[in-house]
Amino acid sequence: MKSIALVGNPNSGKTTLFNLLTGSSQTIGNWPGVTVEKKAGKLKTNNSIIIQDLPGTYSLSPYSIEERVTRNFIISQQPDLVVDVVDSTNLERNLYLTLQLMETGAPLVLAMNMMDVAEKSGKKININKLSYLLSLKVVWISALKKKNIQKLEKEIVSNQVEYTYPEYDERLESALSMIQDTIKGVVAADSLRWYAIKLFECDDQISDELQLSEKKKNEIAAVIATAEEIFGENSDSIIVNARYDFISKIIEMSVISTDDFKASLSDKLDIVLTNRFLALPIFVMVMWLIYYLSIQTIGTMGSDWVNDVLFGQWIPNYTTSILKSLQVAGWMQGLIIDGIINGMGSILGFVPQIMMLFLCLGILEDCGYMARIAFVMDRIFHKFNLSGKSFIPMLISTGCGVPGIMATRTIENEKDRKMTIMLTTFMPCSAKLTVIALISGTFFPNESWIAPSAYFMGMLAVIGSGIFLKKTKLFSGPPLPFVMELPAYHFPRAANVLNQVINRANGFIKKAGTIIFASCVLIWFLSNFNFKLQAVSQSESMLKTFGTILSPLFAPLGFGDWRATVAVLAGLIAKENCVGTLRIAFGSGTATAFTESLRGTYSAMAGYSFLTFNLLCAPCFAAIGTMYKEYGDVKWTLKAVGYQTAVAYLAALLIFQSYQLVNNNISWQAVTAVLAVIAIFVYCLVIKKDKEEQIFEIQDEMKGSTIV
Repeated sequence: MKSIALVGNPNSGKTTLFNLLTGSSQTIGNWPGVTVEKKAGKLKTNNSIIIQDLPGTYSLSPYSIEERVTRNFIISQQPDLVVDVVDSTNLERNLYLTLQLMETGAPLVLAMNMMDVAEKSGKKININKLSYLLSLKVVWISALKKKNIQKLEKEIVSNQVEYTYPEYDERLESALSMIQDTIKGVVAADSLRWYAIKLFECDDQISDELQLSEKKKNEIAAVIATAEEIFGENSDSIIVNARYDFISKIIEMSVISTDDFKASLSDKLDIVLTNRFLALPIFVMVMWLIYYLSIQTIGTMGSDWVNDVLFGQWIPNYTTSILKSLQVAGWMQGLIIDGIINGMGSILGFVPQIMMLFLCLGILEDCGYMARIAFVMDRIFHKFNLSGKSFIPMLISTGCGVPGIMATRTIENEKDRKMTIMLTTFMPCSAKLTVIALISGTFFPNESWIAPSAYFMGMLAVIGSGIFLKKTKLFSGPPLPFVMELPAYHFPRAANVLNQVINRANGFIKKAGTIIFASCVLIWFLSNFNFKLQAVSQSESMLKTFGTILSPLFAPLGFGDWRATVAVLAGLIAKENCVGTLRIAFGSGTATAFTESLRGTYSAMAGYSFLTFNLLCAPCFAAIGTMYKEYGDVKWTLKAVGYQTAVAYLAALLIFQSYQLVNNNISWQAVTAVLAVIAIFVYCLVIKKDKEEQIFEIQDEMKGSTIV
């Protein structure tokens, strides 16, 4: 079997090309030890060729997870061919990765994607001259319009690739040659240049891997020091500048720009969508529309049918008739109907809404708008001492908190990374969407602002926490600058969006069939048996006992009864359990009866308080476990979980008790609670000063006293 690696920058069209080449013969999983997605598939026209879709990356530096996965695969696995997917509209940025791939010596073919878009923007690329200058096979394609894909497939099958290494400045080449002489015999001859470049860049990972003697290390250090003195720059910058000098010469000779001063369609759209004043209101409207479609209209139609018909009538009625005909014991019928079907059905009923949400988010991501949101939020985040890089993990967390936490590895500053881990799960993930849909549909069926308010509540918690935490000793210091590329807008490809929707929905359903299934069985057991393992009514069950003990903690939040309390605790296993637990705790019945029971037990604002607490409190066990892996410390994990829970409690307390006062339900407890929470927030966000301000004030006081 031949192995082909598909490599490219993010938003270069690599995934679209992968889907075209492999069709439906794909397997999806995660790379060993990381949560970065792993895709592999057989070439449609030749089943003996396996295509590996490597993570999108801008370089082969070992800083982010994606960069490490891509680099390790190419160096260690040594694929038979690497297909570099290049965005023709941004040739300079994409060729930087191309040069790094050439430096590895891996067999390489360039797939020049979006050539039609480049021509429309006024760029004419001479493919033959580009191929000659790089000494590489170059094939122009349009993955979106499926143009020239067959020619690329022929190049993949033929695999006849030879090229010369790119040569840089003579002084740099001399230094690299001396390093190669030093490491001869330590690495393979065909890898000498790549290892020499990495050692010149002072790549610690490569240095540790080679385990060179002190003598060789000193010789290499002397070469690097001499080069840095000659160039007047550090070694890493020397290599970067050399690559871009090489690229500029290539572009100068192979690219003609006829409309250098003409604004593209993307530029015109960005004037509005990234406008200093309009960007945020537009983003708010977009998110409102997404949740309106997912929670209030289209998604709700599907969920209503699943809840009321599929799990409300067909499956329970059919199962009941079968169980009765088989004369199954009453307790077993209760477990199957009330525990499993009602419990899991209440969660699976939200699948249509979740699929609609992912469909909308997938369209925004594929067309290039989500990159703009990261840019806009970076501007806002910096005003509140947060790194713009923090928004990417938070954006990922809207799907699932686990990969969102893992994505914080791309943040170089240790303090910013730890703080982002602590704040990332404030964003509502797909599991929390079940709680959002339940509360908005039950207590606020005609209010379209409830669902999107959950999203912005998470963002508000992030921003407020950023202001406060940056004032503490643990996280003080300025955030790092955030640099990212804004891809050109393009129509989203249906196959990409649908694959994303199906994969995420499939993951949600699998979770329901494993963790949620086990949780429903456990909760049903606890709600139907006492500590002597005797079958009893819910009023005498273990579940009510546990809930009753802890329920006073949540009484100030408006949902201090045992059912809501055990739902909160079950949510620590998986947030979807909040809904399933409530359904089981309120007993059997249709979805309509369950909704009426909730309305009769809790007020609308108590429901919103329940939503607030579950959105912001400690995440599920899987996310907490990932926090521990990233922190590598129990104390830091407990600090994060404790802080999240405290913020959730205070926010829910303020919302519910303020509503009580507004509705003339005045009591000294309510007044005290509201004033106390407001005082805490004002102190943390306004009065408390950060460490740097305190140092400056102390210095000023010392200067003043000296003068006196």
